[in-house]
Amino acid sequence: MYKQVLDPVSHSLGLTAIFAILPLLVLFVLLGGFRMKAQWASLIALGVSILIALIVYSMPIGQAGDAAIEGAAFGFWPIMWIVINALWIFNMTDATGYFAVLRRAFSSISDDQRVQVVVVAFCFGALLEALAGFGTPVAICGVMLVGLGFSPVRAAALALVADTAPVAFGAIAIPITTLAQVSGLPVHHLSQMVGRQTPFLALIVPFALVFMADGRRGLRAAWPAALTAGVVFAALQFATSNYISTALTDIVAALGSAAAVVALMQVWSPHAPTSGAPATIGPRPAIAGGAATDVALERRAMAEQGPPPTRRETLLAFAPYLIIIVVLGVTSISGITKELDKATNAFSWPGLHVLNAKGKAPSSETFKLNYLTAAGTWLLVSGIITAFVLRVRPNYAIRLYFRTIVQLRWAIVTVMSVLALAYVMNMSGQTITLGTWAAGAGGFFAFLSPLIGWFGTAVTGSDTSTNSLFGALQVAAAHKANLSPVLLAGANSSGGVLAKMISPQNLAIGAAAVGLGGKEGDIFRKVILYSVVFVLLMGVLVLLQSGPLSFMVP
Repeated sequence: MYKQVLDPVSHSLGLTAIFAILPLLVLFVLLGGFRMKAQWASLIALGVSILIALIVYSMPIGQAGDAAIEGAAFGFWPIMWIVINALWIFNMTDATGYFAVLRRAFSSISDDQRVQVVVVAFCFGALLEALAGFGTPVAICGVMLVGLGFSPVRAAALALVADTAPVAFGAIAIPITTLAQVSGLPVHHLSQMVGRQTPFLALIVPFALVFMADGRRGLRAAWPAALTAGVVFAALQFATSNYISTALTDIVAALGSAAAVVALMQVWSPHAPTSGAPATIGPRPAIAGGAATDVALERRAMAEQGPPPTRRETLLAFAPYLIIIVVLGVTSISGITKELDKATNAFSWPGLHVLNAKGKAPSSETFKLNYLTAAGTWLLVSGIITAFVLRVRPNYAIRLYFRTIVQLRWAIVTVMSVLALAYVMNMSGQTITLGTWAAGAGGFFAFLSPLIGWFGTAVTGSDTSTNSLFGALQVAAAHKANLSPVLLAGANSSGGVLAKMISPQNLAIGAAAVGLGGKEGDIFRKVILYSVVFVLLMGVLVLLQSGPLSFMVP
């Protein structure tokens, strides 16, 4: 049995915090300073956290090892289990040419680039984030925007800024699921809290995109499209996250927002359209699937040209996403979920016996193998149905599946390593030490809370990672500062989404997608101001929610 002691260094919380923060400093310096690949940086930081747990906190080596193994296991199930199956579905639509059909469908909505950037970068980017996340919308939307006539630098910047509001519920809400696991707070309460913060971003981001596309003239001409997309997305994100389904939040919001803009285009069109003919389709996104068969390549090439798609083509192109909505929607119905959850196997992690300072076992010590309620399992089912609907041969679908795993191999290592690091820090007491020390800021910590999440994502490139690193810290700080743990944990995720656009990993993905490898600095300069302004506004919102707007906290 290991009992956490929060101040083992001379009984001083401040001195102990110096050692507790070392694993995070190592991770951030290796990633940001030495630009080391994320998988190696996270493995080294994991080693440092284990050494701190053994030497400073006197945690038994077996307990530290078990904590790391449990964290790595959680990194694969359910996190990467979702990503693998979601990206497999996308790769099938891409290889069969139906993703190109989607591209044509979007360009046929309006010939105005300011409307196109709202539909493609904001609405469709949010759908990609909802299904796959982890850089997929940045890569795919960047390529599509180049194809619609934007310069490579502007296309990458637009895709990065657009990938903010949906991130907290991305990849079937994996950031929220992870945050609940490491913080010990209910998933639904965190979903409600984040759903009362990020919709405010959704109201702003479409206007920022239109301004980036065409300046003040664009805002004067195309503000109805931005307003429609933002209001509908915000309303649906709030309603779905609070009252319907955490996993479906971004899917419903993205499709509803896109449908609203399409409906608007039937009765209104912007004046003074932007000039410039669409450019040739740019390079293929680095994150998209590998080579396809000759037939698939020919079908894709044909789909990228020609008139607007027929109704049948459009229906088949949207079929995978409609299938996902139906499957996840049905399995998230309360009665069905209750029956499916009977197959869940919950158990205390073997060999891990930890007590916190209050003498209770941390909730993260319990591991759940939720075979039939995991979103990844039903994404796998959705993928099988998609293969049947799109007439993908079984042997080719299987080859694409294994190709997707190979494509994600380093992402799998990185996510498992970061979660292992988070579990070691949480179980040993390092995270709680940092949270208790940081809570010395008192009530003003509510303003700093989203900045901590922002900092974590800026370096790790993932809202999931920053939630795993700082979720428990936010809860510890909240208890110490007499603030709501749900509020600060939610703020960690809501603040983290605003750093996706400036993280080295996402900048690299965006640059590579549009053929600007090595020009990440040019893109960074175009997006940094938006990131800083947005996170400061989020800090003010969270500060208000800790006081005058406390009724917004579930």
